[in-house]
Amino acid sequence: MNSCLRTWIMLSMLLFIIMKSQKFVKGEPLVPCLFFMGSSTFDNGNNNFLVTKANSNYLPYGIDYPDGPTGRFSNGRNIPDFLAQFLRFDNPIPPFASARGLEILRGVNYASGQAGIRDETGFQVGDWFSLNRQLLNHKTTISRFSRLLGRNVGVTKDYLNKCLYIVNIGINDYTSNYFLPQYYSTSLVYTPDQFAAILIRQYAQQLRVS
Repeated sequence: MNSCLRTWIMLSMLLFIIMKSQKFVKGEPLVPCLFFMGSSTFDNGNNNFLVTKANSNYLPYGIDYPDGPTGRFSNGRNIPDFLAQFLRFDNPIPPFASARGLEILRGVNYASGQAGIRDETGFQVGDWFSLNRQLLNHKTTISRFSRLLGRNVGVTKDYLNKCLYIVNIGINDYTSNYFLPQYYSTSLVYTPDQFAAILIRQYAQQLRVS
């Protein structure tokens, strides 16, 4: 079973478990804040502010979403929207590009269509936020958190430790990198197993840094 299929199965199982366990009663969110990182399946508007072909702020995207096209690569709500709802958040988690003020205390979505584990993945379509760039954007958010929480390092750290981080990334490193030899040399340099090992090592390092 390939890694992409495993990822979708795991996400589907997670959604199913949460749906079964939730009563959809009003109350406090189950975690204080949510952070999302990833690519198009998680992006909810960050690419709207970039010069790129990888955007979805036009019809038929968003045809079933209350606000119409918003930058989600879907007809309606996406996975982060459902997870936020199931975890009792009143509203979707805002994209980093437009998140302002106190709303960041409930979380930020950093995902960007065409993003990958590798920095070069997706360059052929224009601008994008790679996973490393998303991690840098998260550091910006942490600085904003610190200001909102009185510049108290201990309070900020305790708050962030209670937050939930969800990352879904890696497919573009194949579809928009390894399988495009006209733009990238990775398939000429690495065997499939070697490339997978490189992605795993880099991803593990990125998670440790975050």
